[in-house]
Amino acid sequence: MELTHLNRSNHPKMVDVGVKKESERVAKASGIIQMSPQAYKAVIEQKTKKGAVLHTAIIAAIMGAKKTPELIPMCHPLLLTSIDCEVEELPNLPGFKLIVTCKLKGRTGVEMEALTGVSIGLLTIYDMVKAIDKGMVIKDIQLEEKKGGKSGDFVRK
Repeated sequence: MELTHLNRSNHPKMVDVGVKKESERVAKASGIIQMSPQAYKAVIEQKTKKGAVLHTAIIAAIMGAKKTPELIPMCHPLLLTSIDCEVEELPNLPGFKLIVTCKLKGRTGVEMEALTGVSIGLLTIYDMVKAIDKGMVIKDIQLEEKKGGKSGDFVRK
């Protein structure tokens, strides 16, 4: 198998996507943050010292997706057409699931943008709630589905 991010001299390179056909591409990723019942209650009741945790996490997730090429060395700067975020309350965990969906019409996929958005959003929750619970766990960050591109569609089962 040929590694696409190495040149003939075995040095890192950014893949040339100029020859690829433009198509609509969508990627959805998710992740979970688990916390103490006290921390969960504070977030739900919006009684944390740093403000509206979930709204801030959504904004951070959007910003994270947009900044992906600045954070991941071989990612192409992309003209994203849409970033959508959802937060699911998980009272039995307790914690939250963050889902980020990124879309574009282009020559390369948006999986890394969706995954980065989830990561930054969950880290933001951690940052805003750590005064209550330093033992929070961020877990299960994963690609849920992707559509478009040469490699075809993927749906996690």
